[in-house]
Formats: sequence, C-alpha cells, structure tokens
Amino acid sequence: MKRKALLFTAAVGLVLAMPGGRPAAAEEAAPPMTKEEFEQAKEIYFQRCAGCHGVLRKGATGKPLTTDITRDRGLDSLKAFITYGSPAGMPNWGTSGELTEQQVDLMARYVMQEPPQPPEWGMKEMRASWKVHVPVDQRPKKQMNTLDLDNLFAVTLRDTGEVALIDGKSKKIVKVIPTGYAVHISRMSASGRYLFTIGRDGRIDLTDLWAAEPTKVAELKIGLEARSVETSKFKGFEDKYAIAGAYWPPQYVIMDGDTLEPKNIVSTRGMTVDTQEYHPEPRVASIVASHFNPEFVVNVKETGQILMVNYQDITNLKVTTIPAERFLHDGGFDSTGRYFLVAANARNKIAVVDTKEDKLAALVDTQGATPHPGRGANFVHPKFGPVWATSHLGDEKISLIGTDPEKHKEFAWKVVGTIDGQGGGSLFIKTHPKSNNLWVDTPLNPDEAIHSSVAVFDTRDLGKGFEVLPIVEWSGVKGGAHRVVQGEYDKDGGEVWFSVWNGKEQESAIVVVDDKTRKLKQVIKDPRLITPTGKFNVYNTKMDIY
Repeated sequence: MKRKALLFTAAVGLVLAMPGGRPAAAEEAAPPMTKEEFEQAKEIYFQRCAGCHGVLRKGATGKPLTTDITRDRGLDSLKAFITYGSPAGMPNWGTSGELTEQQVDLMARYVMQEPPQPPEWGMKEMRASWKVHVPVDQRPKKQMNTLDLDNLFAVTLRDTGEVALIDGKSKKIVKVIPTGYAVHISRMSASGRYLFTIGRDGRIDLTDLWAAEPTKVAELKIGLEARSVETSKFKGFEDKYAIAGAYWPPQYVIMDGDTLEPKNIVSTRGMTVDTQEYHPEPRVASIVASHFNPEFVVNVKETGQILMVNYQDITNLKVTTIPAERFLHDGGFDSTGRYFLVAANARNKIAVVDTKEDKLAALVDTQGATPHPGRGANFVHPKFGPVWATSHLGDEKISLIGTDPEKHKEFAWKVVGTIDGQGGGSLFIKTHPKSNNLWVDTPLNPDEAIHSSVAVFDTRDLGKGFEVLPIVEWSGVKGGAHRVVQGEYDKDGGEVWFSVWNGKEQESAIVVVDDKTRKLKQVIKDPRLITPTGKFNVYNTKMDIY
C-alpha cells in the first residue's frame, strides 16, 4: 500500500511540474467559498503554506500558486497533491493526518481564489506592539541563577506558541516561555545573556537568562509574517543591536539589543538580480552577524540580493548590496567564520560571501535538487581538507563544498564530492568540531520509515555509507504523524538531540543520542513538550558552531 501511495505521489508531482499541468482544456473557474471558509483557509495557508509559496503565492522554495496555474491544474489535481505531497519536499498534508479530507478540499479551493492583499506594517504599528516588561535598570547586573547557561537548550514548541528552556545536564524543562506562533529560530546575544525568539507571526520575544528565573523582558511585532532575528557580535557592539527580517511586509528592522525598541525600518522591495524586474514581495530569509565587520548579513529571498548592513551608524545606514542568486534561503559560516554560505534553493546553488571583504566569492552548483542546509555542517575531509555540507529537499544528495582557499585552493568553492542519504525531504544536516559523525534528517520525506529515522555518516570514511537510527522507535511515541527533525549538539559535542515532532494532540519527545556510540542515551518526555521542532544550544548558537 505504501509503494502505491509513493508511486501516486511521484506521478502527481510529475503532472504538476509539467508546463501545462494537464491536457489542454478550459481553465476551471474558482470554486465557490463562503466568507467563513475563506477566512479558515487563509489561516491554514499562513500556518502551513506561506513560508514556501509566499504570501502573494508567487513561489520560492515551493512552486508558484498563482491562479493562472492553480485553475489550470484543476481542483482534483490540487487535492491529490495536497493529500500525498511529493518526494521533492511538499509535505503529505492529507495522508499524514495534519489536514483532514475536508481541509484538503478547502485548501484546494482556496488556492484557486485570488490571494488577499495583506496590510503594511510600519513604525506606528511596531511601536504600538512594543512592550518592555522589565526595564533595563531593574534587571540583574550578574547571573542570579545556578543554571549552566552555555548548555541550556531553547526548544521551539511550534503549535503552542512557546519555547521550552531545557537544562542540558538534567534534561529537565527549566521554564516554558510564551512566544509568538511557530517560533522559527532562537538566537543568542553575544554575551549569552539574552535569548531572542521570532515566530512566524512576526513577534520577537526577548528573554533574560540572568534573572533568578529566566524571564521575558520585552517583545515587539515587526510584521505579519517573519523568520529571522540576529544580534550584533562585532567587538565593541556586543548586545548593542538586534535585527529582524519580515516575510510580510518585505523589510528588516534594526532595534536596541536590550529593549527591542525599533529604530530603523528598511524595505527590501526592488529588482531581481537576474531579470532586473521589480518584485513586490522580496522576503528576508536568513540573517547572520559578521565576525569581521560591524555588519549584519541579510539575505533577500526573491531578489537574490545579499545585503551587508553596517550598524556603526544606524541613522546614516550604509548597505553594501551583493548580487547572488534566487531564491536565497538559509545557510551558515565556514569553520573560520569568514565565509557565509547560503542556499539559493530554487536554483540549486550555494552563494559564498566573503564577510571580510564584502564580496561574492563564488556561486556553487550543488549537484542536487533544492539545497536546504539549515546552517550546514563543517568538518575536515581526509582528502579535500575543510568542507561545508548541505543536504537537499528535492533528492537524496548531500554535497560537500571545499572551504579553504589558502591551503586547499584547488578545492575551494567547488563541490568536491556527493554522497547519498536516505532520500529527499531533508531540512537539517549537523556535525560538531569534536565529532566524527554527520547527521542528516528527512522529516519531509513521505515515506514513514524515512521520516521517522535519521542517517548518520562517519566523516572519516564517507564511502562506507550511512547507518540508520530508528529515532521514533527509540522514543516510544505511538500514533500521529511523527517526524524526526533537526539534530542539535550539546556544548561539549558528546550528545546530539533530535525532536520527534508529532501532532498537537499527540505525544512528542526529544531523543538524546550518544554521539560516540550512536546509542540511545535518554528520551525526554513532558506533557508540556508539545510539537517540538527546532532546538538551539546556547553556546553553539552564540559561537556559530556547526
């Protein structure tokens, strides 16, 4: 039965990828929807679909869903695609149980309607949303708790709008912090004192880890949809500024690092790097802080531009624009922290930026479909020296890119090798400077056996293939649409944590694996641990270790 479903998935994906989509016929009119149905579908689209397909449905990581396409595909084809997903990374919303049959029908009809135009969100709206719960002068001058903050984990509880702080040693939840909906990332200030989280609803929450009990001290809503937040790390500017990027409106905002007071909003609307056409929705994808200059590296998805935003003078802002490739998504630094590698995933390329010289070092074809590295993985290859690895949403390829232009110049900024993982649907790849393991998840693969496990390679001998670890089986979690996502190391690199991400009404867990033995070390379960996804170790996050 599983094989039939997979074959059907592949067939539907092929049909939808074809230029006509289906045999030439009259385009279907938009099916009727009540106002209540439209509003319900709009909320589901925001929660599940907008991140890949865009608020205006023009596509990026996911295919465009403009009405000329969706009406041509037809209602039945759309329902099948939403139900079964595709091996290229489209989740199987129906067969996973995350959407009911009625909701699948609702969403198929919704994407055949014209997309609603969302409102703008400027300084007036931002300042109205800004709250300082604990003023700076009322905060402690030193750490007032006994927590090992460097080995604390911030764990996203996606569907409850919360972050769980989990102690790396005891594996106990220290505090659950209410946040915005579906926190996308957590970032640490340079000092390790402040935890910044940003939800897909555009809300940033600032938590002071020095308080007697970690406490939320400020919040700000920077847009209607967002993904990225970062803090200043250059010497002399530690903890001074924060920056966040929005998916809608397409813009970024610079804030005070200890209060989140918004200071400067900059729109990213503009021309694409290739066709030089105006784009109305160039969303801010990933943001990192340079270690070599007082700059933020801002990646603009739809235009393919990388912006080096200098924060020495945020009133007279200086921005260096580096043309790269569409559609920019996520990425991370090489092992030296000088070069930033970011996926232009719809073009199957990695853009390499020299953050010391503020210029594009290379555009690398990954030889795989839709690279999605998370922050990537750095390790030393026995032959090619330092490399950075990315996995892919669209296929099983794992690409290794040389990153040493000094001692291994002949391999620098080239794919020096590829290895095959379990399959497509990978979101994160992970290793650690003290580890010889390379971990690859596949949470969006439609095959249950694949999305319930992880593959692990030995970086000293990649040719011998991978070992599969049955993470869901180890967790003891039963029922639901459980998927294994995002390995994260503890501070010392001795263990790696994986989320068993289940439905909101089902049991979830975190599985801790001993990195050296690859054996189960511990399962973290708690009634408050609902839909855990991303996990961010304080030390590794603030030091950009991956």
